[in-house]
Amino acid sequence: MTDAQKAVGAVLDWPVGHAAAALVAADGTVLASAGDTDRKFRLASVTKLLTAYATLVAVEEGAVEWDQPAGPEGSTVRHLAAHTSGLAFDSDAVQAAPGTRRIYSNTGFAVLAETITAATGIGFADYLHEAVCEPLGLAGTRLEGHPGSGAVSTADDLARFAAELQAPTLVATLPAATEVAFPGLDGILPGYGRQKPNDWGLGFEIRGQKSPHWTGMRSSPETFGHFGQSGTFLWVDRAAGAACVVLTDRDFGPWAVEAWTPYTDGVLAVLR
Repeated sequence: MTDAQKAVGAVLDWPVGHAAAALVAADGTVLASAGDTDRKFRLASVTKLLTAYATLVAVEEGAVEWDQPAGPEGSTVRHLAAHTSGLAFDSDAVQAAPGTRRIYSNTGFAVLAETITAATGIGFADYLHEAVCEPLGLAGTRLEGHPGSGAVSTADDLARFAAELQAPTLVATLPAATEVAFPGLDGILPGYGRQKPNDWGLGFEIRGQKSPHWTGMRSSPETFGHFGQSGTFLWVDRAAGAACVVLTDRDFGPWAVEAWTPYTDGVLAVLR
């Protein structure tokens, strides 16, 4: 067993029913995997990475524009993707003027999907499938509910997606989307408290200098990705030249806070 296999396989010691993981190099090679990698798991908010990628496709196709109005008055597609539209976490309430606060919003992602549906005439689940899942061969991935939290997928599929996030074939603008949008805004990172600032790109959370955080103490500030309340995460660390996918069937809680950061640090130690 290689060091990478040991580091990735540590996920099998977690207090969860089922887990699967994959470590993917920048060239798309799966360096190590663990668990049942073709088992379907609920992604929860890791869904937002797929929705964000479909949004990039829609923008590059010309179906929507980043700065077109969408959501509350003064808000745009860009604001929705960056969690700065002012919409509340899980309601239609407007809690701030657009661009002034980082309010993590599931509602914002629902409005984002509705905007793409209105522009393309295609239901968002179908658009995501046609724009992202089908061309990348994500056969086990489906959006079964909310565009911010309703997808199911496998570690095998997300390893392919993680390879795409490191060497894009479907879009040209991913580097810009993984830079901080509306820099300097504070906000709450669910499960980890207030972050000053709470950096986010266009749908992709950016690690920056956040503490505490669900990635590793060794993770580079440019690391981007997302975690989900279903006990899932995907990060891309360009400085380390790799991405990591972890899926479990136990909801996020103190166990995850305790397990995830040392796990990532162990993976990064092997890479470096």
